[in-house]
Amino acid sequence: MAPTPGDSASRSKTVTQKDIELFTEITGDRNPLHYDQDVASASRFRGIVVQGGVTSGLLNAVVAEDLPGPGSVFLNVNWNFRAPVRPGDTITARVEVVESRKDKPLTTLDCLIRNQDDVVVLDGTALVWTA
Repeated sequence: MAPTPGDSASRSKTVTQKDIELFTEITGDRNPLHYDQDVASASRFRGIVVQGGVTSGLLNAVVAEDLPGPGSVFLNVNWNFRAPVRPGDTITARVEVVESRKDKPLTTLDCLIRNQDDVVVLDGTALVWTA
């Protein structure tokens, strides 16, 4: 069944140091903000931060598994990273259908990720090819 405006889905995950390490293994991102407590503490973030790809990756799971679901892929994203995510944070990614085209399998989603303190860490939109 095609997604309809107002449909939504969400997933939560507690982010760990292991997630940082696995993302580094995949991408090669060894930015000291993710590993070096002294460097990260002296930065504007005041501590270790999780890579943005780990944070936004939870949206990949929501889109691919829940809404619109298996076979769906991102065509375009416009995301704003609003606040740092730290190891130990529990983040919840939520998507909501804004538009579902009738002439093509395209869905526009509002995207939002909040941490356990209800702080928005990412927001924006995405255009998804819906299989």
